[in-house]
Amino acid sequence: MEDWLTYGLPGRSASTVGKCRTLCRTHIIPSLGARKLRELSASDVDRWLETKARTLSTRTLGELYQCLNRTVKRAMARDLVGRNVVELCGVPRGQIGRPSKSLTLAQAVALLNAAVASTLNAYVVLSLLVGARTEELRALRWDHVDLVGKPEATPPAPPSIQVWRSVREGGDTKTKKSRRTLVLPARCVVVLRQHRDAQQEAVARAGRVWSDDGLVFATRNGTELEAGNVRRSFRRVLAAAGLDPGEWTPRELRHSFVSLLSAHGATVEQIADLVGHAGTTVTEAVYRHELRPVLLDRATMMDEIFPPDEGREGGQDAA
Repeated sequence: MEDWLTYGLPGRSASTVGKCRTLCRTHIIPSLGARKLRELSASDVDRWLETKARTLSTRTLGELYQCLNRTVKRAMARDLVGRNVVELCGVPRGQIGRPSKSLTLAQAVALLNAAVASTLNAYVVLSLLVGARTEELRALRWDHVDLVGKPEATPPAPPSIQVWRSVREGGDTKTKKSRRTLVLPARCVVVLRQHRDAQQEAVARAGRVWSDDGLVFATRNGTELEAGNVRRSFRRVLAAAGLDPGEWTPRELRHSFVSLLSAHGATVEQIADLVGHAGTTVTEAVYRHELRPVLLDRATMMDEIFPPDEGREGGQDAA
């Protein structure tokens, strides 16, 4: 397992490697690490997975399975074992993961107000008002931010950001449709200007230590933010807003973006374009709890247009 973690993940992002190490060293090595590889049986793996299924989500079980499977495949390629017993096993159903949810308008306002005093202010505002993924914002560069637009053009071009990168392997966005240019609301323009000024002061203080990668959101030294950095800062903003830090994650700002737009009358097609989905199917599947049920209220509207005929009963014509 340690051999695979050290040499078997070439080209993977730092976050992927870190995740694999955490999964393996927390769940696999303590349970199976003492077993001789040649003696490991499919029954051993089945029992281990069933035990883990009592406390872990189905998604996490699948990730554990993949880590173990790839480890044994690497061992097979080096003649350390004759067959891969992991592939003989299936992944059991785990616990139901915590469903994502969205902020109410009042909660969103409280969060925005609390974020003003935080270094995460611009990050929170963009997440909530633009709906970009956290992996996209962590990779955002200043040369992909236009805070002026082209007001003299015909038609005028408003300020915008180009969501063309992410922290995924290779820097690509999640899908081709995710590569998009988004108009910036006025509040985003204001906070990004303030954030740029504050960052320039930080660059002057850091001097030669600053890593000039052009990142909009960076550490004190200009390097890329890790997901853990964002989560820790976000928890402090939540606490200041009077919200439970244990109940919310940064990705739920994107869910809140969908919910607030939908409640304001945006169609699912418009929302799908803004969040970078290729069609409405994924939008409806992932954010169905946040979408306003615009299709279900059509029957009520038709009743208002064509009131029921009180002279008819039981579907039969009145005399």
